[in-house]
Amino acid sequence: MNAKIIAIGDEILQGQTLDTNSNFLSQKLTDLSFIVEEIQVIGDIPSQIKRVLDDSIGRFNLILMTGGLGPTSDDRTKQTLTDYFDGELVENKEVLQDVENFVKARNFELNEKNRKQALVPSTAEIIRNPNGTAPGMLFKKNNTVLISMPGVPFEMQQLFEEKVVPVLKKYFEFPTKCLKIVQTFGIPEAMLAKRLEEFEKGLPMNIKMAYLPAPEGIKIKLWAFGGFQRRLCEIIDSLIQKLHTLIGDNIFGENQDTLEIVLSKLLKNSGKKISTAESCTGGFIAHKITSIPGSSNYFEGSVVSYSNDSKMNILKVKEQTLIDYGAVSEQTVIEMVKGSLELFKTEFSVAVSGIAGPDGGTDEKPVGTTWIAVGSKDKIIAKKYNFGQRRDINIRRTAATALFNLIKFIEAKEF
Repeated sequence: MNAKIIAIGDEILQGQTLDTNSNFLSQKLTDLSFIVEEIQVIGDIPSQIKRVLDDSIGRFNLILMTGGLGPTSDDRTKQTLTDYFDGELVENKEVLQDVENFVKARNFELNEKNRKQALVPSTAEIIRNPNGTAPGMLFKKNNTVLISMPGVPFEMQQLFEEKVVPVLKKYFEFPTKCLKIVQTFGIPEAMLAKRLEEFEKGLPMNIKMAYLPAPEGIKIKLWAFGGFQRRLCEIIDSLIQKLHTLIGDNIFGENQDTLEIVLSKLLKNSGKKISTAESCTGGFIAHKITSIPGSSNYFEGSVVSYSNDSKMNILKVKEQTLIDYGAVSEQTVIEMVKGSLELFKTEFSVAVSGIAGPDGGTDEKPVGTTWIAVGSKDKIIAKKYNFGQRRDINIRRTAATALFNLIKFIEAKEF
């Protein structure tokens, strides 16, 4: 089954908005066994939309469109689709009720533009959207199923997973499959691939493997199609066990696990608490930790100490330490951990201080230089890293490394 994704929006073409929708949908469609052959971005211009549809209808089993369904005058996709599929706009009472509920829940009054969202093509199957005012719309022509969805990322993602996927299962037969992910951290992609070279060569013919790198680690994806699902999963589980023998020190979880989820499970099971002291990450580590529901049970707080004064006054870092070694040093992050442990009365703490960039580097401490310390009242371990030149990536890598080191420390493992 082949598929195409069409993202509609002048703001994407002009570089004002990233096309995260296509990235999300291509991953989800691949997981569903579709082969995504094309991704196209076009403006919300009727002639462009018609031209792309003329080229695509009949060539693809499935087309997913996002964007162009808003209530403003520059959203023309709905009318264009209505005309293309020989329909007319009619008011749908169920959609109108959804729009009214959505607007009322936000303490707004229903206006004419909101009400227009309940006008839908008469030739479309409507996919109700409880999280916005624009419903999804499904059309069929020349053996192609086309589904148009709103472009707001969080709204589209929820609509796709909760509503669209069940609809797709009515129109397509999906092969038996098993897909599992191994989450790794702390090893470069080239080194990981080298260590797993023989492992890859020995994979059964029906098992596929891929590396998905990110600053938060490398995902190893294993999947197979066809046959009995239970047997496929048993084979993949045995391969994952082999991965643990080969790279176990770098594996922190599986499937949807993240570093913060794994840390959460550890702390909930132990009944112990943590705190953070952050300089170069500006509270991003605390943000990652508190993104997990229930984090208030184990997270006490954070100090974002960008200045030397705040390091001294709040975390009790010695002035002489900063004079002798600087803010980005082993000695400073160790004292930041001690100060955080004392301030928040927690069993564990992590501290980071670095030069995120793009400015501030020296020959001795170039941009990307970062010290990370994790510890308890009995033991503190500090390590130096250099994460590169990009500020945004440096912050993400620092936070991920801090969480990984904290997990290993709590588990009393080497890192």
